[in-house]
Formats: sequence, C-alpha cells, structure tokens
Amino acid sequence: MINKTDNVNKPPHYNQGGVECIDYIKQQLGVNFKYYLEGSMLKYNHRYKYKADPLEDLKKSQWYLNRLIEELSNEI
Repeated sequence: MINKTDNVNKPPHYNQGGVECIDYIKQQLGVNFKYYLEGSMLKYNHRYKYKADPLEDLKKSQWYLNRLIEELSNEI
C-alpha cells in the first residue's frame, strides 16, 4: 500500500499539534479571512509558472478559491 502525501488538500506540515493551520488563521483574522484566501489565490496563480510542478500550485489556487466560495456562501 502506497502512502501518498496530498500537498494540496491536506499538507502534513499544516497540521501540527492537532490544529489545522487554515483554521487557526481563520480564527485570528475573523471577518478578514476572505482577504487571506484571495491573497493566497493570487500568490499561487503568480508562481505556478516558476515551479517544477506547476499543476500543484494551480490546484492550490483552486483550493483557496473553493474555500473563498464556501466562506462567501456562508455569509449569504
């Protein structure tokens, strides 16, 4: 059985001590969390061209877009 790390949806280095990094950031930023998500999308959209695995960064950008959509949907 192959244990493949999912660096897009569940990067292991983002979950230390049982706290998911994205949850901690949301707690700290509150209503400004959506701007963090937007900024992360912009970052990954910009840097994919310079990476050895460009699809991984595009998938990360998509992950942040999906999370932003989820956050905005919860505001409606």
